[in-house]
Amino acid sequence: GQAVGRSDGQEASYLFYVMPFIEGESLRDRLNREKQLPIADAVRIATEVAGALDYAHRHNVIHRDIKPENILLHDGRALVADFGIALAASKAGGSRMTETGMSLGTPTYMSPEQAMGEREITARSDVYALGCVLYELLIGEPPFNGPTAQAIVAKVMTAEPASLAHQRKSIPPQVEAAVLTALEKLPADRFASAAQFSEALATPGFTMAGASSGARPRSSGGTAVPSRPLYAALGLCAVLLLTTIAGWMRATPAPAASRQRVVLWRRAFPSILAPGVQRVAIQAAIAPDGSSIVFGDSSEGGDRLFRKLRNEAEPRPLAGTEGGYSPFFSPDGEWIGYFTDEGKLRKVPVEGGGAVTLAEDANSVTMTGAWLDDGTIAYLGAGRKLRRVGGQGRTAGASRDVGSESRILPTTLWPLPESRGLLYTACTGNCSISSAIYVFDFAADSARLLIDQAAGVWYAPTGQLLYTDRAGGLYAAPFDAEQMALRGGAVPVIDGVAPGSFTLSASGAVLYTSGGGGITPSELVWVSREGVAEPLDPDWHGRFEYPALSPDGKALAVSLRDESTQLWVWRSGGDRQRLTSEAGVNWRPWWTADGGSLLFTSNRNGARTQDDNDVYVSRADGSAPAERILDHQSGVWEAEYSRDGQWLVFRTDEPDGGGNIYARRTSGDTTLIPMAVDKSNTLQIALSPDARWLAYSSDATGRDEVNVVSFPDGRSRRLVSRDGGSEPRWSRTGRELYFKSGGKLVTVAVPPGPVFSPGIPQPLFPVAGYYAARNRPQYDVAPGDRRFVMIRELGNSVPGELVYGEQWLAELNAKLKVKP
Repeated sequence: GQAVGRSDGQEASYLFYVMPFIEGESLRDRLNREKQLPIADAVRIATEVAGALDYAHRHNVIHRDIKPENILLHDGRALVADFGIALAASKAGGSRMTETGMSLGTPTYMSPEQAMGEREITARSDVYALGCVLYELLIGEPPFNGPTAQAIVAKVMTAEPASLAHQRKSIPPQVEAAVLTALEKLPADRFASAAQFSEALATPGFTMAGASSGARPRSSGGTAVPSRPLYAALGLCAVLLLTTIAGWMRATPAPAASRQRVVLWRRAFPSILAPGVQRVAIQAAIAPDGSSIVFGDSSEGGDRLFRKLRNEAEPRPLAGTEGGYSPFFSPDGEWIGYFTDEGKLRKVPVEGGGAVTLAEDANSVTMTGAWLDDGTIAYLGAGRKLRRVGGQGRTAGASRDVGSESRILPTTLWPLPESRGLLYTACTGNCSISSAIYVFDFAADSARLLIDQAAGVWYAPTGQLLYTDRAGGLYAAPFDAEQMALRGGAVPVIDGVAPGSFTLSASGAVLYTSGGGGITPSELVWVSREGVAEPLDPDWHGRFEYPALSPDGKALAVSLRDESTQLWVWRSGGDRQRLTSEAGVNWRPWWTADGGSLLFTSNRNGARTQDDNDVYVSRADGSAPAERILDHQSGVWEAEYSRDGQWLVFRTDEPDGGGNIYARRTSGDTTLIPMAVDKSNTLQIALSPDARWLAYSSDATGRDEVNVVSFPDGRSRRLVSRDGGSEPRWSRTGRELYFKSGGKLVTVAVPPGPVFSPGIPQPLFPVAGYYAARNRPQYDVAPGDRRFVMIRELGNSVPGELVYGEQWLAELNAKLKVKP
């Protein structure tokens, strides 16, 4: 139980340190799995951590961020990681420097004095954090919790922890007394050292009266009554003023180096195509002067913009922005641009109210904008045309369809100085497989590839192109904004940044998601027509995609994502079989009518472009290698056989338009028959059981709607959804068509006959919490049409942390050795 060691030294003016490889898991991993630990294990782990902290404290190192994530378990023994390296290095060098990149602590485990922003933090703060950790190991949740960081801090300041014995009677009295002593509000009332805490845990006769002075007796109720009203009141005032956790650090003169970065929320935000969200949008923006952030949120029901000021504890909703998301600021900071579900581009004054509609043709999938220095706004319009519009709605200059060159589907769109051009990220076929960074030159009216296999791009006013790698992490490369060209190689600048989840302001403030990035495991569930859900296999969790039930409903094919995406088959007896093993993406299965084979798409040949996704057929029992049956000139992203096996229908993304749908016979004349070929974003094919109708979604009207076309002649075409629609699936009888609309799964009756005469859409149940996708339905219909198989998000993942920092450009220049 000693601090994790390291070897450090100096070579060619570079300081270095070496950390040991730890094989095992974190304490958080074990907590997620077991929820509560056996008392003996919990006390032993806490004792080992206390030993490590005592060693560190005797060498004048305060950890400042003790939490389960920073405690590693190696052969069952605890090792403490992530010590305050910057602080230790600065003191060893004889001077204290700014703690660049250090977290100020995690709210759940933060001591009151640390939450109040005290400059000098002692060993007693680490003792408090360890008390929180041990409390959570014993009870299953920390002593103070809440929906927001500020709510947690308020409880840390004002509330008393509930009695452990009332929640778990088997906890020994001395253990409860030691934990509650460690959690005292005043540092002087806690243990003076981690060693004292460890000793108290092992002393059967220890009581709170025998700890540091002023220890309180155990409360007799479930929640203790605050014993220090004055201190609690002062703490509450501190919460109202404190901005390190609620949103911002206190306003002070800008230092020469960057200010400490702080965690605002433990949530993945901004986000890119998050589970359950079909649009691609960056959901947060920082004011040019760093005085506020604006973000889109739907946690209170419906999309809306919120604004968080530096000196205010709580964000406020922006009046007039209902239904809005993907915000961005005007260069002067006076206006906020945003998008709505109806495909409108709007702007609102920074204080809210008086929103103005600037355009009504925004692309319904990709809604991201960039406000240029000349006052125009660049955005992606219907038909994937890159457009510019003035502040009063006047179209500025000619529009150009960038998609014909680069398949633009920008997850980020960022302006270059003096309105010369734009940086953007484009998905070369499918965002799950590949994406790249481009620059669009307005003068040349053309786009050019800059960096392949990257996600998210921004321009720093200090002259660097910033981007996130698809695997995570922020990189910087020198960039000539006048020539719109890279001038050197990229250098990593922040580890752990989730792909695309970064933004910055002209003043140098940054906001990004770090850590898990909100990746949530899932489970497969049966859902009745009334919305009642039950697990299909309670012991099978993972990152599932695109489930497909066999014709008899006794088997399920599904993709499972890990380092690669592989097809699995689950059978009703509980057997699971991995059907593919080739590297790359193997997904979107479709059963043949006899249930003996599976159709799927794959890029298993190793290529990473949109032209190399082909269609394969495999025996459902894996008894023979998969056979490629379609190698189209452009990548194929979904395919289905007709029930009689006479037709193959598939969707491909081609350079001259959106998703194009074709049909061809499986024998004889295999000439391609265009079913939906235009410049709209056409997706999610669904062929009816009798092969008379083909359903799909399209944004030809400016937003996603479900359409049905007669098959295979294509003469009759009908709009089915009325208020937006996606992910169509036919019932097994063909007498109903299901799709998602308005946050619900709806059904449309389809009477038999030669004319397609659908009824009025009727809602079945809400689909919040179930996976959705823009390329292929994420659910299937069981035989009998009485239930569905869906993918449900699990809530036990570790979310990413939203990190905020100011004066970051100085730090960037220092890392790149650029003189200011």
